[in-house]
Amino acid sequence: MTRNVLKQGAKASGVTAPGITASVPGARGWRDYALLLALACCWSSTYPLTKIGLGSIPPVTFISARSLVAALFLLVVLWIRGIRIPTDIKAWKLFAFQQTINSTIPFLVITWAQLYVPASNTVVLASTTPIFAFLITWAITRHEPASLLKLVGAILGLAGTVAIIGLDALSGFGKEIVAEIAILLATVSFACATIFGLRLSDYDPMVVAAGSLLFGGTVLLPVALIADHPWTLHPTPQALVATVVMGIFSSAFGLMLFYMCLTRLGTLTTNAQGYLRIPIGVALSVILLGESVPSNLVLGLVLVMAGVAAMTVPAEAVKRWLRRSRR
Repeated sequence: MTRNVLKQGAKASGVTAPGITASVPGARGWRDYALLLALACCWSSTYPLTKIGLGSIPPVTFISARSLVAALFLLVVLWIRGIRIPTDIKAWKLFAFQQTINSTIPFLVITWAQLYVPASNTVVLASTTPIFAFLITWAITRHEPASLLKLVGAILGLAGTVAIIGLDALSGFGKEIVAEIAILLATVSFACATIFGLRLSDYDPMVVAAGSLLFGGTVLLPVALIADHPWTLHPTPQALVATVVMGIFSSAFGLMLFYMCLTRLGTLTTNAQGYLRIPIGVALSVILLGESVPSNLVLGLVLVMAGVAAMTVPAEAVKRWLRRSRR
């Protein structure tokens, strides 16, 4: 577990102070990295499930529906566990802001941008989140060590992503510069959300996930009603199943695991799951959608795994290995 990353004086009810101090992860076990892999599996499923859902459900309605499905699922689980959602305004301000920068705004921006930017380019641009998280941590927040090894890992992971998607994807960059910049701004928002999420570490991860998803789904619901007229839609059974599965698996369990990983592993290591999502997402696309296997998959996997290892292996372990190798 980590040392408390919040300023002293946080209330016992779990309402956090406004600042973030140094985060120093303690000893990490295999369970912590298993959580990271589970998070990558949950979020990598968003690629094929979104494609299935958007086939007959408009984006805003789809995002609102999956968020509300996820929130309802978590609220039922919390009720069974006997845990109540906080009712104080400070807690809901935190939930609202976190959901806005971690989901609502970036997802809407990326959904719009994908009207102009190919999927392969979008994946590459969205994979810059760990690099932005590193730069923000190193230059601004300094809430945890931003080592050179982690930067190398972030770059290797991005290179692996490019290799998996294919070098041909790079040739299309610059044609829709406004949409591409929008995607990059969305990834900056994701990076900021992983850092801001540390302020919520005093809450049960399921409480944070439920509160955030409930806010996000409720805010988008009026927009969906006005813009999409969902009562006139005729979604396919596959789209409805994708919405429910994505709500429970990707959103509910995914967000809960995300906050658990932040507490146990810190922001930079948690962001490493972004690279693990690429090969897992490709595999799911092959299985669920019948897409072809990329020719550079093996090279990409090697680079991705090297990048993830560099971002997750503790610096002390690397130093011990170097000392042994010199003997």
